[in-house]
Amino acid sequence: MRTTVGPARNRSKKRLFKRAKGYVGGRGRLTRSVKETLLRSGAYAFRDRRTKKRDFRRLWITRLNAACRQHDLRYSEFIHGLKLANIELDRKTLSEMAIHDEAGFKDVCDQVKSTLQSAPSAS
Repeated sequence: MRTTVGPARNRSKKRLFKRAKGYVGGRGRLTRSVKETLLRSGAYAFRDRRTKKRDFRRLWITRLNAACRQHDLRYSEFIHGLKLANIELDRKTLSEMAIHDEAGFKDVCDQVKSTLQSAPSAS
C-alpha cells in the first residue's frame, strides 16, 4: 500500500497559513504564494531589525544636536566633552533626557562646557 503524507502535509500547511494571517489575496490563500511571501517577509524582517538600530541612532543624534545647540554647543563638541568629563551616558538616554528632563540635560551641558574650557586645546 502506498504511504501518503496527508496529515503531515496538512499540519505544515496549517503552520504556514497561520504565519500568513492577515495577508491579502493569494498571498494568504495559495500555498505557493504563501511560502514565497513568508520567505521574503522573513528576509525583510531580518534586514530591518538591523536597519532599525541605525535609524534610531540617527534620530537620537539629530535630537541631541538640536538640544545641544540650544545650549550653545555643537553635537561633536558635546560628545567630545562627555568623553573628557567621563560621563558615560549613551545617546538614547541623553536624547530622552533632553526631551523629558531639560534641567538635567542643562546640567550635563554645563558640565561638558566647563570640561571643554579647562581642557588644553589641541591646536
